[in-house]
Amino acid sequence: MPIPTPHGEVLQDLVIRDAPIREKLAQEAQSLPVLKLTDRQLCDLELILNGGFSPLNGFLNEDDYTSVVEEMRLTSIKDEKTGKGLLWPIPITFDVNAETAQKLAVGSRVVLQDSRDEKNLAILTVQSIYQPNKQNEAAKVFRGDPEHPAVKYLIETAGDVYIGGSIQALAYPTHYDYVDLRKTPSELREEFARLGWDLQKIVAFQTRNPMHRAHRELTVRAAEDIGADGHILVHPVVGLTKPGDIDHHTRVKVYQQILKKYPEGLATISLLPLAMRMGGDREALWHALIRMNYGVDHFIVGRDHAGPGKNSQGVDFYGPYDAQELLAQVEDEINHKIKIVPFRMVTYLPEEDRYAPIDTIDVTKVKTANISGTELRQRLRDGSEIPAWFSYPEVVQILRESYPPRYSQGFAVVIKSTDKLGEFFSTALQSILNQHSGGRRVTKLDDSNSSSYLVNEFVKGGNGVIVLLNADIAPIAAAVGKDNLIVVLANPEDSNGAQHFVLSEDIVGTLAAVNAYLKEQGFHA
Repeated sequence: MPIPTPHGEVLQDLVIRDAPIREKLAQEAQSLPVLKLTDRQLCDLELILNGGFSPLNGFLNEDDYTSVVEEMRLTSIKDEKTGKGLLWPIPITFDVNAETAQKLAVGSRVVLQDSRDEKNLAILTVQSIYQPNKQNEAAKVFRGDPEHPAVKYLIETAGDVYIGGSIQALAYPTHYDYVDLRKTPSELREEFARLGWDLQKIVAFQTRNPMHRAHRELTVRAAEDIGADGHILVHPVVGLTKPGDIDHHTRVKVYQQILKKYPEGLATISLLPLAMRMGGDREALWHALIRMNYGVDHFIVGRDHAGPGKNSQGVDFYGPYDAQELLAQVEDEINHKIKIVPFRMVTYLPEEDRYAPIDTIDVTKVKTANISGTELRQRLRDGSEIPAWFSYPEVVQILRESYPPRYSQGFAVVIKSTDKLGEFFSTALQSILNQHSGGRRVTKLDDSNSSSYLVNEFVKGGNGVIVLLNADIAPIAAAVGKDNLIVVLANPEDSNGAQHFVLSEDIVGTLAAVNAYLKEQGFHA
């Protein structure tokens, strides 16, 4: 199966398309109003500019938005094969606040600017200004649970007005990290041709997590299953993912090591600047269409693909096989271009020292072994062994560098007091903590030099920080995180979810309690 044509038949690389008029557009941009992009908008715009979101050449107007929310289809572009609106499951919208919207009108032209470096990226011609029904969007696209991260973003963060319109390109966003791995759809298609894969089969593996030996095994098996001419594209997301996910720098270092573990010529890697919505079944279809644009003809879809897990009541946001079921419903429309490869979970067989698909063994008769994500995090936290059968030593080393054990992590003790008692306590606590081994430096800051940025830099560097604070705790709590924060002299509701202690005249007792807590949590070597 050769490299498929893009979704909608034409790869909408707007930077290539608009190259002949770029100088004219850049000159016009100097006199146009500017809209700075949010992090999500920046990711979305990059994939509009490079063709990853083909057939889109802009942000959805109201008619397309409504149709995507209700029917998972565009109204403005038809599928030549079926005559229906072309499949598109996730609304790609440009949200602004009401004040900004009032300054715009249909026909207006505005510059979209990267807020990181103030680089002009595109000119948007406004075709539609509309106020969405966010509750309906939340219900139809993401199932409506208010705890779903995309729903929370939609209700709490996104602007209340959407601007639809076409894009003319000035430039791709500038990236300074992993530049050689950030391949556009055009570049990746050229690479496939260069490798001689353009008339062979390529299966893409989507991930937002580190890869271990089991992932390497399942992707190799997926390539073998599709034929002797099968190849693998490791295509991880490095845009916005689920809050709390491992940072992309750590993950990319892991992927680079994993790539060395494949047989020569079997696999390649490219980074995808996607802002995930964690949209379950709809997102799985979206991911498949995006991979079609990148020139891939097979796509691995796993259990609970792109699902954010469970809510606070322990209820799954999506069923485990919702994604496969939705993709089966639209198989006739996409199967001529991209085929879905069901994820085959593999497990380790310690008595045979090999991995095997779990559906090929009798687990009642054969011993198996596995390490869950929760257990892996605990082993990183306490520094205990991560066996070689689970992950490669090079990968474990990277994870340990980014997520050191507790006794090497930094922490902050915030003392919400600037009176003499607080000063006495901070001096005594610094003396007690500096007696412990492990090489951690314990620094004391006062209210005048205790910005959340500075405190977090100390903590990230593995230091202990004692902060005498008279201001709001919230900025420091948000920066450091509750797991590495202890608050002294705070009501429970003021502690921002962190462990807290109340300071009294019994300084010795409070010192003992704080010290015991740090020891219990593993901060002392």
